[in-house]
Amino acid sequence: MAQPGGVRIGWADLPGPVQRDIEQIIGGGPIVAADSQAGGFSPGTADRVRTAAGARAFVKAVTPALNEQSAELARQELRITAALPRHTAVARVLGGFDTGDWVVLVLEDIEGSHPAVPWVVPDIKAAATALRGLAGVLTPAPVAGLPTVVEKYGEEFSRWDDLAADVPDDLDPWAVAHLDQLRAAAGRGVAALSTGATLVHGDLRADNILVRADGSLVLVDWPHACVGPAWTDAVLLAINVIVHGGDPAPLLDGVDPGIVTGVLAGATALFQHRCRQPPPPGLPTVRAFQRFQADALLPWVRGALSRG
Repeated sequence: MAQPGGVRIGWADLPGPVQRDIEQIIGGGPIVAADSQAGGFSPGTADRVRTAAGARAFVKAVTPALNEQSAELARQELRITAALPRHTAVARVLGGFDTGDWVVLVLEDIEGSHPAVPWVVPDIKAAATALRGLAGVLTPAPVAGLPTVVEKYGEEFSRWDDLAADVPDDLDPWAVAHLDQLRAAAGRGVAALSTGATLVHGDLRADNILVRADGSLVLVDWPHACVGPAWTDAVLLAINVIVHGGDPAPLLDGVDPGIVTGVLAGATALFQHRCRQPPPPGLPTVRAFQRFQADALLPWVRGALSRG
């Protein structure tokens, strides 16, 4: 499966006053080129733009009229990204605004490409190294007012309880027969996530990472940032590696295998539950991607639980 993606509007769909305010932030005259980027599930813009004078920026803009949650996430991303230390491996915020009708982020345009999927070993090792370094910089969390990982995901990672109470007809037979084991493992994962004081990205996938020409990594899209154990992002990124057929071992080095199994059992519950819900407004493809992750992650969890 290719990189996840939704159905986006583009630069040309933004109202004239919004375009002009963005041009003022960037400087260098009017926008003369806009290249829409795939990936992610916001219905808003994700455009690499260039002004008449050659200034470049990455513009994200969304209206609540397309999807209320996407607009709220954009507000969170603007607040969080602007507050991250400047020396961290993130795109610098050039400006942004929230009119109520439109939420806009104007970010540094990073020259780079997403890691290829299926993941290859050099990219996995580079990600593992980058995340260890980033966790050191972001402990203790330098941004106030963020939820903990458990506040953000604890209920979702406990969805085996809901699935056990009303077992879907199409749930994998092995999962049906081992619901108690899956519930217990996910519970251990949630307990492990309740510790720690590191600011974590909370939603890492290949499409939220850019690899520069020198091999260094930049993490983008921070609306889900939260506070938890230093290993959180490495374990969550392992999900993306696993579902695309890669070996997550470099990411998981040094993390208790029982914790890894528990967290991934919880993530599987999240995907198994969410993929069976109606699609959110303006996000018609997200449930199919969640189904893909649910189906791809369950065999890994099954194997880990079988090995004890």
